[in-house]
Amino acid sequence: MNPLTAYARRLGQAARTLTITTTVAAGAAAAQDPAPQQPPLPIVLEQQQPIPGAAVPLDPAAIPGPPVLVDPAPAPKPNPPRWQTPVARGGYFAVQPTGPGYYTALDQLRGSELAAPPKYPYPRIGPIFIPNSEVNWSYLKDPNNTQHDYADFLKWIPIAPGVTFTTGGEFRYRFMNEVNSMGRTSGATDAYNLFRQRIYGDIWIQDWLRFYGEGNYSDYTARSIAPLATDANRGDILDLFAEARVWRFGENDNPVYLRAGRQELVYGSQRLISALDWPNTRRTFDGVKMYTRTAKWDFDLFAVRPVIAQASTLDASDVNQLFSGAWFTYRNAPGQNVDLYYLDLNNSNLNAAIGNGGVPGGFNVSTFGGRYVGAANGWLWDFEPMLQFGHYSNQSIMAKAVAADVGYQWSDLAWNPQFWMGWEYASGDPNPQASGTRRTFNQLFPFAHYYFGFADIVGRQNINDYFTQFVFYPTKWITMNMQYHVFRLDSDKDALYGPSGNIIRQDKTGKAGDNVGNELDIMSNLHLTNHSDLLLGYSYLFAGSYLKATAPAGPSHDALSANPSLFYAQYSYRW
Repeated sequence: MNPLTAYARRLGQAARTLTITTTVAAGAAAAQDPAPQQPPLPIVLEQQQPIPGAAVPLDPAAIPGPPVLVDPAPAPKPNPPRWQTPVARGGYFAVQPTGPGYYTALDQLRGSELAAPPKYPYPRIGPIFIPNSEVNWSYLKDPNNTQHDYADFLKWIPIAPGVTFTTGGEFRYRFMNEVNSMGRTSGATDAYNLFRQRIYGDIWIQDWLRFYGEGNYSDYTARSIAPLATDANRGDILDLFAEARVWRFGENDNPVYLRAGRQELVYGSQRLISALDWPNTRRTFDGVKMYTRTAKWDFDLFAVRPVIAQASTLDASDVNQLFSGAWFTYRNAPGQNVDLYYLDLNNSNLNAAIGNGGVPGGFNVSTFGGRYVGAANGWLWDFEPMLQFGHYSNQSIMAKAVAADVGYQWSDLAWNPQFWMGWEYASGDPNPQASGTRRTFNQLFPFAHYYFGFADIVGRQNINDYFTQFVFYPTKWITMNMQYHVFRLDSDKDALYGPSGNIIRQDKTGKAGDNVGNELDIMSNLHLTNHSDLLLGYSYLFAGSYLKATAPAGPSHDALSANPSLFYAQYSYRW
């Protein structure tokens, strides 16, 4: 189909969809879509269809005479386009419900039951763990697609022969109420608002050249305590890169792409590399990445510098830091994959490390790791060991971390309940700054809020986290998540580190013990429409003896040793 004709069809359908949605929103909830919703059709690439009326070839074995030579080798399967690569699962992931049902609150109000999950590619929860540049809109290219949205006309707009433009974005608002805040050791109560706006533009020239840009504006209302560096970024560049297909290989012409510029990085469980969606400003990097995507495996090489967020000036990358790595993913079975990776972070800033005897200097840390994650026959699992070595000022590095999590999904029960239990561990130093070897794990660039409790007090350094998670779906558009964490330090003399690697508390004598405390997290996500979500959450940390013993003396002592809590309510809209 001609791209202009296909776009005109989508434009007309989007107008009809918008009219129906507006009518429903105005109060005519009983009005039904004039065309019944059809089950989603799979996208079929280069499939040969029989021509009606054509002669059917005879079986060569049934023809008398000399045998007919037939090539027994099947035709190679077409390689899926780059944007059809499955998104990697996070740690102790939730398996969302499928099958007939209402997938948004609006669908239930309209009585529009779907036979299967909609193709709309934004996640069915408020947080978005992947960059907007990786959101998969390819289903809109299928001329047989039957699922339409009023914003479809913003995707794959033909602007010249072989050239298309896609745009979209996000608005997000969150109310935060922190009581006895401990992340900044203040012990204060702080109620405030966070706002974030993102918008992107994406140009493709066929499938060999791409230009992508995304802007971000974020801010906050007045706060009782000092804001985080990521709370405000008043107009900046989140992504700005060019990408070209530089090579093809294999019988399926697997593409190899080179991307250069500002870009977000997301890999595997995101324990070590994440775009960090929870803060008001997402994490991004300046540099280059070369990667390939095939039907069974992916391989990435990158070398980048982390971008430092600035509230009122343009962000710039830290020229004294270089982060590089190689990441290989193999999809060994449906719903399963294996990751193998090597990462290297070199930080030459003078005071980046304080080594043996308090000597300042830089550091270089290399990380080897692997991961096996999957789901089969109701069982869910996620195993990821990590080993680090290198130098830290005048010390060598030898550190480790392990994630060992297992779960089960009762898919045949109401509400699709799922239960996880596991151990997340990162080594600490039994003799910090007083030996020739540093043993504290470096968490690199993690998705800290996803792990170690939603109160954002604990990071992946010098910690043992024994946790359980229970997820269920009262209806397909409501997600309920409850977690319970038991936090214990690995080394009594090392520090309690926060999600950004900052030291929260430390007792170098070790007399305060290792009992950080236990945390309860309750989260509910209401998927209102394909575009919008309401996220509600409450976290409460029952402070252990370590936090009480390390609270500084003074007028704030009671608050600093009390139980911190967090309530939040977030609304997000994406288009």
